[in-house]
Amino acid sequence: MYKIGLIINPIAGIGGSVALKGSDDVAILAQQLGGVSAAKQRSRLCFEVLLEQGLSVEIITASGDMGGDLCTELGWEHQVVYDAHDPSSFLDTQAALKKIQAQQVDIVVFAGGDGTARDISAVLNEGQACLGIPAGCKIHSAVYGVSPRAAGHVLAKLVRGEMLSIAEAQVMDIDETAFRQGVVKAKRFGEMWVPQDLRYVQSVKMGGVEHEALVIEDLAAHIQELLEPGVSYIIGSGSTIDGIMQHLNLENTLLGVDLLKDGQIVGKDLTAQQLLDKISLENTHLLVTPIGGQGHLFGRGNQQLSATLLRKLSREQIWIVASKQKMKALQGRWLVCDTGDPDLDLQLSGSWNIITGYHDQIRYRVSNPEFEVSDARKLLSESPSNISASPNQPNS
Repeated sequence: MYKIGLIINPIAGIGGSVALKGSDDVAILAQQLGGVSAAKQRSRLCFEVLLEQGLSVEIITASGDMGGDLCTELGWEHQVVYDAHDPSSFLDTQAALKKIQAQQVDIVVFAGGDGTARDISAVLNEGQACLGIPAGCKIHSAVYGVSPRAAGHVLAKLVRGEMLSIAEAQVMDIDETAFRQGVVKAKRFGEMWVPQDLRYVQSVKMGGVEHEALVIEDLAAHIQELLEPGVSYIIGSGSTIDGIMQHLNLENTLLGVDLLKDGQIVGKDLTAQQLLDKISLENTHLLVTPIGGQGHLFGRGNQQLSATLLRKLSREQIWIVASKQKMKALQGRWLVCDTGDPDLDLQLSGSWNIITGYHDQIRYRVSNPEFEVSDARKLLSESPSNISASPNQPNS
C-alpha cells in the first residue's frame, strides 16, 4: 500500500486574514485578533480527492492537529509516530518528520507556507520525495500544489502508479518583519524533490522587478477614468497596483489591502473583517492583479480578500489588471483562484477581461487545474480599439 507521511502546521496562515503578513512569531497575536488557521481544512480538501477516487493509502503522521485528528475524521488507516506538543512549534515539525522518515514513506506531504517548507527542508533526508499543501500566508516556494485539491490530484496519480517526473524545486522564504514594512527580501533555503506536473505544481514566484513605467502609466490612466464619486474601491496588493496608485498620487500598502473612496485612502492594511465592516457591497469594486510567474488571483498574499467577501461581489465589480508581459510569462497557463472554498473557485472560473493598458483589454481564462478543463490557449490578439473604459462585464 502506498505510504504517505503527513505533517500539518496547525498555525499556518493564521496571520493572513488579520493582515499580519504571516504567522512567524505572531501566532498568539493573530489569535487575539481573530485569526484562524485553515491548514486542517485545506489538508482535508487535498485528501478528499483520494477518497473521491476510491484510492487507499497508509498515512504516517503526528498526533492531534498535526495530522492524527484529520486522519481519524476521514477514516484513513494511519499510524501516529510522534506525540505533538500543544501548542506545537517548528521543533515538533522537525521531530515528527524524523520519525515519519524512519517509516520509509513514499512521499512526505505537509500543509503550511514557506516557513513550514523551510523547517521541513532542514531535516529532510536526501532524495526524499515531498509535496506541499498550500496553507500559509507566504508561498513563494515551488514545492506546493497550486491549490489543495491540485496537490490531491498529484497524490492520486502517484498512488495509481502513474509515471511522474521528480525534480528539485526551490524552497524560498522571506523576512516577515521586513515584509510587514512593505519590503520583500526572499532567500533560497534549499531544494526538495517534488513530483512534476506543470498544471498542478506551482512555479517559484517571480521576484525580479521589471521596469514597466509606461505600462503602469497607461493602466493608471484607465483606472482613473473608472473611478466614481461615492464608490468604494478595495485596492489589492502587488507591485502593479502599487505603481498604479503612485501614478494616481495615492498612498498604498504594497503588501496589504487598502480602501479608496472619493480620492482618499479611508482604510489602510485592512483585515478581512475590517473590509466587511467598512464597505457597502452594492457600491464597491475590487482591483486585483495576479502574482507574476504563478498566476494566482486569490489565496496568495491577499487572504484578507476572504471567500465571504468575494462571494458578495459580482464579476463586473472585480477588475483584474496586468501587463501583457506578465500574462505572456504564464505561457498559456490559466489564472488560478485558491480561496479555500472550492465551490467559489469554480464559480470564479471562466473567461475574464484583463485590463492591460489604456482602453486595452485581453480575454484570459481563470480555472483551477483540478476542474479538468482544457488548458488556456495562447493570448488572444489585442482588443479592438472600440473597447470602452467600462469595467469587466460578466463572462462565461
